[in-house]
Amino acid sequence: MSSANKATPGLTTGEQLNFLLTNRLPRRWLTLFMGWFSRIESPALTRLSIAIWQCFCDDLRLQDAKNPRFKSLQECFTRQLKPGLRPLDSRPDAVSSPCDAIVGACGRIRDNRLFQAKGFPYTLEELIPDARLVARYRNGQFVTLRLKSSMYHRFHAPVDCEIRRVNYVSGDTWNVNPIALKKVEKLFCKNERAVLELEFGHSDYSLTLVPVAAILVASMKFHFLAEPLDLKYRGANLIPCNATLRKGQEMGYFQHGSTILVFASEQYQLSPGIAEGEPVRMGEALLSGHPLPARPLHDPSLSQEPTATLDV
Repeated sequence: MSSANKATPGLTTGEQLNFLLTNRLPRRWLTLFMGWFSRIESPALTRLSIAIWQCFCDDLRLQDAKNPRFKSLQECFTRQLKPGLRPLDSRPDAVSSPCDAIVGACGRIRDNRLFQAKGFPYTLEELIPDARLVARYRNGQFVTLRLKSSMYHRFHAPVDCEIRRVNYVSGDTWNVNPIALKKVEKLFCKNERAVLELEFGHSDYSLTLVPVAAILVASMKFHFLAEPLDLKYRGANLIPCNATLRKGQEMGYFQHGSTILVFASEQYQLSPGIAEGEPVRMGEALLSGHPLPARPLHDPSLSQEPTATLDV
């Protein structure tokens, strides 16, 4: 019997029920339905849906939204914030958090092994389909950033960087909440995800982001790609792009809460206050030890030109 089918010690009856309701229903069809429903433009339906949603969470801060009048649930999920609410740690050696999140796990990668939750290990090779990148993060640092559904869903560049390719890995849409992480082995390695290597002119330092999609919408939108990555995507897995980003510049958004995994080579250290269970906001220091720029960014105009993808 797989771990997903077993009762897990330490989980309450309510948590077991949460897992069954969000993972044992047909995940693909539920996700496609929610994607359709969230795009319905009806202010009245949207207000009702948000009112029901607020019955189950107490941290939905819609007063922070740049425009709090939403025509659809998708507009609410992907809302922008009022200017100035996420100040950026501008220290040159600081890697800022790409998103608002709860730190799910963090620490040193032991050779190639890390944990999604206590007692639930996975390996770099199982997550990242690129042997060159895997080698860079052996004995490095990792941070798991969990975006709750009530949180700000947009993510931003943690350093000045260039992105030349996105490696898309099609997969499942398991819920990525703490309950599922204690039930489903190697969950991040099973779910739909994208691998983004951040280039900044230092071959001996390395940073990579791995946004992981989840149940209900499972859609990742990157401003430098021509189309979103979701269950309907049928293009190439290795997608070329041409993005030059300044630290703090918006990269894209999830269309529902999910997770971003941050990987850093062994020269980096976790910033003070970054610990399991602690909240972090976009722009706050996540890691330290980032090198000074070795060269100017390729495009000073900050290109985010989408690159067309080819079916394979």
